[in-house]
Amino acid sequence: MKEGVSQNFSMGWPLVKSLLWALLLFVQIHEHRACIEEERTGLLELKAFLKSHTNYTKPLLPTWVYETKDECCSWERVNCSTTTGHVINLTLSNINEFQYPTYERGTWFLNVSLLQPFKELRILDLSDNGISGWLGNEANALKFSGEHFDNKILRSLSALPVLKSLDLSSNNIWPLSSKEFCALNKLEEIYLVGNDFEGMLPPCLNNLTSLSYLDISENRFNGNLSSSPIASLTSLEYIDLSYNLFEGFSFSLFANHSKLKVIQFLSGNSKLDIETENHSWDPLFQLKVLVLSNCNLNNFPKFLLDQHELEAVDISHSKLNGSFPIWLLENNTGLQLLNLCSNFLTGHFHLPSNHSMNLRRLDVSDNHFAGKLQENIGKRIPKLETLNLSRNYFEGNLPSSICDMSNLVILDLSFNSFYGEAPLELVANCTSLDILRLSNNKFHGEIFSKHFNLPLASLELQNNNFTGTLPVVPLKIQVVLNISNNHMTGTIPLWIVNFSTFPKKVVDLSSNSFEGQIPCGLASFRIINLSHNLLSGLLPSCLNLQNVEHLLLEGNKLTGSLPKAIFNSSSLVTLDIRDNRFIGSIPDEIDGLSNLKVLSLSGNHFSGVISKQLCRLKRIGIMDLSNNSFSGTIPYCFHNITFGKLARSDFVYTGANAFRTSTFLLPYKSTTLVIQGSGFLLPEQVEIEIVMKYRSDLYKGLILDMVSVLDLSFNKLTGEIPPTLGQLSSIYAMNLSYNQLTGPIPKSFSNLTQLESLDLSHNNLSGEIPSVLTDLTFLAVFNVNHNNLSGKVPDIKQFSTFGKSSYEGNPFLCGPPVEKSCTNMDESPPSPQIPSKANDGKWYEVNLPVFSVSYVIFFLGVASILYINPHWRQRCFNLVEDRMYWCYFFALNTLKGLPGRMCH
Repeated sequence: MKEGVSQNFSMGWPLVKSLLWALLLFVQIHEHRACIEEERTGLLELKAFLKSHTNYTKPLLPTWVYETKDECCSWERVNCSTTTGHVINLTLSNINEFQYPTYERGTWFLNVSLLQPFKELRILDLSDNGISGWLGNEANALKFSGEHFDNKILRSLSALPVLKSLDLSSNNIWPLSSKEFCALNKLEEIYLVGNDFEGMLPPCLNNLTSLSYLDISENRFNGNLSSSPIASLTSLEYIDLSYNLFEGFSFSLFANHSKLKVIQFLSGNSKLDIETENHSWDPLFQLKVLVLSNCNLNNFPKFLLDQHELEAVDISHSKLNGSFPIWLLENNTGLQLLNLCSNFLTGHFHLPSNHSMNLRRLDVSDNHFAGKLQENIGKRIPKLETLNLSRNYFEGNLPSSICDMSNLVILDLSFNSFYGEAPLELVANCTSLDILRLSNNKFHGEIFSKHFNLPLASLELQNNNFTGTLPVVPLKIQVVLNISNNHMTGTIPLWIVNFSTFPKKVVDLSSNSFEGQIPCGLASFRIINLSHNLLSGLLPSCLNLQNVEHLLLEGNKLTGSLPKAIFNSSSLVTLDIRDNRFIGSIPDEIDGLSNLKVLSLSGNHFSGVISKQLCRLKRIGIMDLSNNSFSGTIPYCFHNITFGKLARSDFVYTGANAFRTSTFLLPYKSTTLVIQGSGFLLPEQVEIEIVMKYRSDLYKGLILDMVSVLDLSFNKLTGEIPPTLGQLSSIYAMNLSYNQLTGPIPKSFSNLTQLESLDLSHNNLSGEIPSVLTDLTFLAVFNVNHNNLSGKVPDIKQFSTFGKSSYEGNPFLCGPPVEKSCTNMDESPPSPQIPSKANDGKWYEVNLPVFSVSYVIFFLGVASILYINPHWRQRCFNLVEDRMYWCYFFALNTLKGLPGRMCH
């Protein structure tokens, strides 16, 4: 009998299990959808209260309506249990939907009794509302992140005896009462990120024996952590101490923390010392995440040898010495992130040979690794998404296995010594790549072959030896195309105008040998850099610069006058067209460039008077009109231009780079850890060549926003120097040399308190050097040679540092450093001397053999320099061609005018 029952039961058991599974599936599909009526009523009462205590003019919580059949679990900001129907989550943050809390502290109190209907409420988020306090209720998670916070709230929290999670992030809270804070002894999670907490950690923290999650990052806590209460918080699983003012600590602090899984310590203080070596303890924990960035470690912590469950390790900027830690990868097969950038690691970069690792992000940039990469590097880390090997000493050919990393999104090999051609597999098959950075290496060959098939956000190939032409078929580049300083040739293809729909693209083709004309329709670019090529012809009248911010065309063969279309761009910040062959005058339409900060027209054939419309460009910081044929006087209205006198909020070159974040997301329990890795700057910075203090340098970033220069040298300007130029109090350098200026040096120049360089040489200035100029305490370069100045040379303060070369060619100047005494100086010009017969020797007598040998040596020297240096060879050819054009047009104009003169 029993055997039969057992047999029947065994036969029916599968049927019972099937029915149970079907029932479970039915419950999941038809989950509890109706909210509890009591809670529905409570939500409506809460809405009425909120509406009466706020000044919000728009409909508040519009989906919360009084219709009897309406389902409250589907209302906005409400989450219900799928099984019981009870409200478990109320997200009422920023119910007024303002950008930043505008209430004064203490504007309203929340009636917590309105929350009593919600018996199973687990999470309540009331952040960004300006609440000043409330009375008791039971909840186990409260969030005040970004709250317009008042300490009355904290005093009210003691009435919540089962509170387990407290988030006070991003409040700029003033010091809290440690007594009230530590009374919350049931807390399991504390988030205090981004406040103004300061001083030592309160000792009463050791009362929070259940605390498992502690994040006090981005505050001003200080002191030595070794004497803090953290040692007694043995239930901790997660701790983040980043960006405080701690003096240091020893890892023995965590000797009894057997549950510890995450340690994050990103220091904002490069002097922080962390002691990781202590022979008196062995770690009881097995970490998943270790972040020790910007700490003075010097060596890898030895306790890492005992860790086998690590998933993310960041020990960047910590002065690490030694070789690449292969053992760390071998011991932690689940490691996904390894960031060792900006240390002093040396030797070869070799990955374990017998492992196919799970690494997703690997950054060893800015170290001293050398040698060649392993041929099978791609097979050893096939899941890699980001590989940054930049700023090391790697060399050799790039392994073709690099594309075995089928998920690779970012590849940065810049600033190394890799050579050879880019592997065919890289340019044809790595279709998951988003950023490819091969810049500043020694790669050569034609990278843009017919096999190039990479859809990229950024392609950076600058400073290599690539050759060939841009392809006829459009490249799939979204944001940045930079192939500057290579050996590319051919014309600029028309597809360059519309290579993507991204609104602010960057194209940099500078320092190559592209020729032909500039195509129309460049409106969607933010930066266009075509400098130092062989481009010729007129600027097209169809050139649309509507959205362009930086246009750089320096060092080409562009001719003609400037089209009016170029001046219809209020967004243009940089206009650099120097060293071309442009002619004509500055059109009055130039005042349409209302946001222009850099104007460089140097080294062209512009003529006519300097347009007074330039004075309407009030944001200009750098104006270079040198080496042209401008005539007339210097506009008196130049003092209307800021020349660097801008607020920091108006800076445009600082921080102009696009930043591609490398934030790493790692699942941890029911949340996601955000681990900040090294970022990637897309190369969007504009570099401008500025001549200052007799030296030509490239400037970019903050320096371009701060430096201010006015250069009108090598023109045909006449008249006196306007005294109003003395109002340019923020200017750094002024060069008015090689003109025909007359009159005195304005005494108002003493107001140029930031001036570092003043060049007034080779003019016809007269009078004395104003003694008040000695107040220019930053003046490092002063040149007034070859004028008609007279009187005593100032010799105090900064002027005591200037040599006689600053004053040559002024016969009526006296006093040191000029070799003429002011006491015995003859006021009249020296009479012309009659040459004596004793010195009648012919000055032009030449030793023929010496002359011949010198000529041959000189000729061979010049030829050798031009052969070795292609840049100077090109400049020589340009000079010869310029002279030929000048002679041609001179002869042509002369012949055209000849018939008219003959008729007269």
